[in-house]
Formats: sequence, structure tokens, C-alpha cells
Amino acid sequence: MSGLKLLKMKVVIIEDERLVADNLASLLKEIRPEIEIECILESVEESIEYFQEHRQPDLIFSDIQLGDGLSFEISKHIEVTAPVIFCTAFDDYALEAFRASGIAYVLKPFRIESLENAIFKFEQLKVHLTENMAHQYEIALLTLSKYRLKDSGTLMIRYRDRFLPISFDSIALFYIEHEIIYLYTHNGKSYIISETLEELEKKVGIDFFRVNRQFILNRNAIRDIVDYFPRRLKINLNLAFDKEIIVSKEKRKKVLDWMHE
Repeated sequence: MSGLKLLKMKVVIIEDERLVADNLASLLKEIRPEIEIECILESVEESIEYFQEHRQPDLIFSDIQLGDGLSFEISKHIEVTAPVIFCTAFDDYALEAFRASGIAYVLKPFRIESLENAIFKFEQLKVHLTENMAHQYEIALLTLSKYRLKDSGTLMIRYRDRFLPISFDSIALFYIEHEIIYLYTHNGKSYIISETLEELEKKVGIDFFRVNRQFILNRNAIRDIVDYFPRRLKINLNLAFDKEIIVSKEKRKKVLDWMHE
């Protein structure tokens, strides 16, 4: 591979951990000093704004999970024409998302050899990497969603003097009251947690939905949904819970669509 002479290439890095981004930039420059790092972007929102105002580079290295969402969401707002190599720490099962869609990736932590291979493949396959990018992202997002549903994971919470792992499957809902966030389980246990509802929205799988400003519900905790005047919805749970859950008319369709997924 050392005999392959690569043309000068402009690279954008999308990564919300600055130390990781700086390490990647350093390794890329070590592999090939002629690489020009145009910028390091740290969020979906920042990336959208940048690409709306700047020409796209020759190549993008992008983390999957950013602080404000999955980097795939960038393509929902702008047309991504540059090839993208995704950087991920996902395990073998989740990597099916990339294999199924034909998206190129490198594993974290970064290794010189894997980055060299990625750049080599980029030069050999750069036309293929940009073909039907939006469709490739759709396939990858669908596969990742199934992964998150299948392997729902756990949430570590502090309880008194210890930490408890709470599986997402056992959580009925999250809610906020007097600026305190509570986790409520299917068996009626309640815990105070430190995450915000915005942070929780990014962690939970597709079985959860933020039905209003106060509640994120697990669909498995819902007994039924009834009309509630005027054009709102009232959600009844299949467990003992003494708070009323009302969905606004603006969010009515999204909640019903989510329940029918």
C-alpha cells in the first residue's frame, strides 16, 4: 500500500469528543502529511450549518452518535455528496447496519492500519461510496433502530450509596416534575435520575417516545389512548400511576403514528 501515490485530499472530521477528533486528525496526518483537515465539527446542527455554507470536502470521517443525534440525520437536511467513512465503537451485531448498506467504516479506538485501509478503499471505491448515499443511510438507520430495539441496554442510576443498572425493558416511563427527572418502572418503583429528558430521548430505543414536554413513555406501558377534547389525546397506562398524561393536538398525529409502527 505504501507504493500507492494518493492525490492531495481535503478532509472534514465530525466528532463530538475533541480529544478523539484531534487523535484522528493526528493519525491521518501521520499516514499522509498532505491531507488537509478543513475543520472539525461537533454536532449534527453544526455540520448542517457548515455544509450549507461551504463546499463539501474530498472525504468525511464521521462519528455515528453525536451529542444531538445520529450523524445520519445530516443527510435529511442537506445532500451529502462527499464520501463518508464512519467511525464507530459498535460491536459485530450493530456493524450489520453498515455491511447491509455498503457504508464504509473504521472501528474505534483508531489504528494506523485500519485508517490506511480506509483511505486506500476510498481511493479505489470513491464513486461507489457516494452512490445512493441517502438510500444507504436509510438502510443503516433502519438496521441500527432494530439493533437498539433488540439490545435495549441498561441505564446506570445512582441509588443511595451505590449504582444500579436498570434495563430499558423494565422502564415504563420517564417524567419531569418540579425540575426533577424521575424514572418509573413497570413494577411501580420510582428513582430520581440526573439525565435530562433531552438526553434520555437520545439513549432510549424506538419503543420510547416523548409524548409531551413532561413524559417519555414506553409503548409497552400504554393500556389505551382516548380522544380528549378538543382534538387532544389522553393516555392511560396499564400500571398504577396517579398523573394525567395529555397529548396536545399538535403532537397527536406523531404519537398515533408511533403507536402504529
